Amino acid sequence: MKVPGVTNSRALAITLAFAIAMDALIAVGYSWCVPLVVASSQEKSALFAEIARDYNASSPRVGLRCVHVSVNLVRSGDAEDALARDWDRASDGPRPVVWSPAAKSWLLLLQQHRAERHLSSLISTTPTSLANSPLVVAMPRPMAEALGWPDQNVGFSDLISLAGDAEAWSRRGHAEWGPFRLGKTNPMSSTSGLHALMGTYFAAVNAPPVEADLSNPKVTAFVQDVEYAVVHYGDSVATFLVNLLEADRRGVGLTYVSAIAMEEKQVIDYNNGNPRSLLDNPNPLPPRTQLLAFYPEEGTFIADHPYAILDAPWVDTLQREAAQAFLGHLLSPPVQLRFANAGFRSYDGTPGALINRDNGVLPDQPRLTQPPPSGRLIEGMQRSWNALRKRADVLLVIDVSAAMGGQLPGRATKLDLAKQAAAAALEYLSGEDQVAIWIYPSRVASGRSYEEIAPLGPLASRRETLGSLIEGLSTSSGDPPLYMTTRAAVASVAGTFDRKRINAVVLLASGQNNDRDANLQGLLRELQNQEVPVRVFGVAYGTQEEAVAMQLIAEASHGATYEASDATSGRHRRRSHGSMAGRGGHSARRPLRAHRGGQPARNADRATARVSTSASGARRVRQRTRRRDHAEGSGNRATRLRGHAQSGDRGEARHLRTYRRQPRAAHPDEARLSQPVADRRVVGGASGEHEEMSIR
Repeated sequence: MKVPGVTNSRALAITLAFAIAMDALIAVGYSWCVPLVVASSQEKSALFAEIARDYNASSPRVGLRCVHVSVNLVRSGDAEDALARDWDRASDGPRPVVWSPAAKSWLLLLQQHRAERHLSSLISTTPTSLANSPLVVAMPRPMAEALGWPDQNVGFSDLISLAGDAEAWSRRGHAEWGPFRLGKTNPMSSTSGLHALMGTYFAAVNAPPVEADLSNPKVTAFVQDVEYAVVHYGDSVATFLVNLLEADRRGVGLTYVSAIAMEEKQVIDYNNGNPRSLLDNPNPLPPRTQLLAFYPEEGTFIADHPYAILDAPWVDTLQREAAQAFLGHLLSPPVQLRFANAGFRSYDGTPGALINRDNGVLPDQPRLTQPPPSGRLIEGMQRSWNALRKRADVLLVIDVSAAMGGQLPGRATKLDLAKQAAAAALEYLSGEDQVAIWIYPSRVASGRSYEEIAPLGPLASRRETLGSLIEGLSTSSGDPPLYMTTRAAVASVAGTFDRKRINAVVLLASGQNNDRDANLQGLLRELQNQEVPVRVFGVAYGTQEEAVAMQLIAEASHGATYEASDATSGRHRRRSHGSMAGRGGHSARRPLRAHRGGQPARNADRATARVSTSASGARRVRQRTRRRDHAEGSGNRATRLRGHAQSGDRGEARHLRTYRRQPRAAHPDEARLSQPVADRRVVGGASGEHEEMSIR
């Protein structure tokens, strides 16, 4: 006789036990997959991640084991630095099986640096190119056509002539364009910056340079002339392109920059309204004025995006087999078409459908390319750049109001973090850079909102003195007059403006403004209409709402803003002019390093270090970004404040708590404002060249 319920209970128990067993087997199965970690450069990371996701869905296997590919966004220079040190998992993230930098140049540097350390080479086989994109000098269409595009070409010698002639555009009937302004990225970490530097040396010698050329006065004078034409050193091409698109939509793009060294692919992306080279661009509104590409007549370098399977102790045989199989997939015609549709040339250099004049690029160019020199010579060029680069005049402005007294995790206060950042900045700067320090609110009855604790002067003889002044700072009881002090700081730097130097204000602040001057819209208008370009770079130590005003200030001056996020590690999140990580991609952040192979520079603020990437040939500023979810609410609040600032509404960050969500008017010129703040942080991306703070 059956007892009611017993059979069903027993069946249920058996079913549950079987389900638990199957869950365990599935979990074991995933952990049993061969992990294939790929460290990819920014230009292709989003596309790479999407390709990897689709590949994983096809259930690839090595023998009896499944394979799981993950793509981590790591800027080429950062990955080279990490691999040169044998890749510390704690600070650098998951160790890669495959490294795909933007160009072979980084592989040569890696071999050089590991040989100097008496370490084995991690590159034992010839890497395979995945896609190509040549270095170009991109100019706004009217300027390019004034120089004869597409029939005439422009080389680095021409850039020197244009930059050295105060009447360069006037002679061509366009005095309204002002002086010639060149934009270049940091060659210590950016591929376009590195290739532009290499191209300058090739042009100076008019032949492949040798080591003796690095100390030849005529050669160094040529290189220095190019560097002195630079209006500022962008941490990424995306920084320039986002700023240029914003200026273009205000009708002042031709006075922001005259030429930018970048990859051909990025010209196509910009002309299609995608300055960050995102896979899913939220605001695909093309610029009013296209960029047109010149291919340096002295010869250019190719970003060949090599796929290097690492011969490292942490890479096993199955991982190498999996990496080889994934390479075959990447070179297959369907995947190569995806690269072509993203604006790349094929791995053998064949131009795809997007490489055409309508997109501002020329399929029959470049006519002359140069192979990269030896790793030893590339390293020497980087080292020389630190001596020849444009110097900077920097005003550090530190908020010492009560708002900076708040304690953060790790028992540090906001001011503690800002002081550590400012002190670290002094170490990164060259002795030939000039520094001044202000604090606010003023502690003296001067009638000014700020107090100058150190006047502008060369850093060389004052490092210890300025360091002591910073160390002795403490909070005051006054309210923070952010807007008034920013206005005064910009005016002060403008008063001593030197076109032969980079001129910038660095704000280390809570982001709060509690002062009679509450006119943010007026301040932004002044910054947008400056007679001389003083850029503001900020690090926000307050809430996301409070950081929005600082972001708007930085954007109006074509600077950038960073969010201090971790008092114990000193990490900072970039809040503007960034690019999104690809779907399925991963990015992680690592502490800044004072020099190659050295200890992390704790809490060193990258915005202040942005004035100079190096105080000597060895110091480099590093960052890894970690993957973030995007907070919709914060993004909406930030967007609303942007809307108020642009429309003249005096709504401030403190009003956001009660401001109800309103639909925004879709005016074309405000397309950039509809993007949430979260979408404007640098957490990696397809183009943005992993954001590092070096003042531009």
